[in-house]
Amino acid sequence: MDGTVEALIADLLEWVASRERTYEEVMEAWRTSCPKLPVWEGANDRGLIMTEYVNGRSIVKATPLGFALLEKRKVNSRR
Repeated sequence: MDGTVEALIADLLEWVASRERTYEEVMEAWRTSCPKLPVWEGANDRGLIMTEYVNGRSIVKATPLGFALLEKRKVNSRR
């Protein structure tokens, strides 16, 4: 299951990094009550995403650590 969660965390990071996403939009698309798929929680706990208050809205962004993970995955997929 860990490989599945890792792949989903990478998908979440790519999705968040592709354009500005509100917290509400992210929760609608990614929150789950399934304890075996803690994608949102895992990404937060590992410091891969963050929520910022910008112009009156909560915005979810990939952190530098999240972007580094995406870059690492990109490099590894080319090998």
